[in-house]
Amino acid sequence: MSFFRSYIAPLLIVLIFAVAMLAVSARIFLPSDMMAPAPIEEPVSIRPVVPLASSDGVVSDLSEFIHGPAAYQVEG
Repeated sequence: MSFFRSYIAPLLIVLIFAVAMLAVSARIFLPSDMMAPAPIEEPVSIRPVVPLASSDGVVSDLSEFIHGPAAYQVEG
C-alpha cells in the first residue's frame, strides 16, 4: 500500500493534469473559425415577454410570503 501511495498515486495525478493541460492547450492550434461559438441552426424568434405568474397588479402582504396564503394558515 505504501508503494501505491508513494509512486502510483502521484503518477496518476500528474498524468491526469498533463492530459487536462494538453486538452486545454490544443485550442491554440485550432484555426480561428474553429474557436468561434457554434452556429445557431434556427433563428431565435422575438416573442413578447410572458410573466411567470399573474398577479393582476395586486401586491400581496409580506406575511403571506413568509407564512403562506391566509387560506392555508391554521388558527390556534
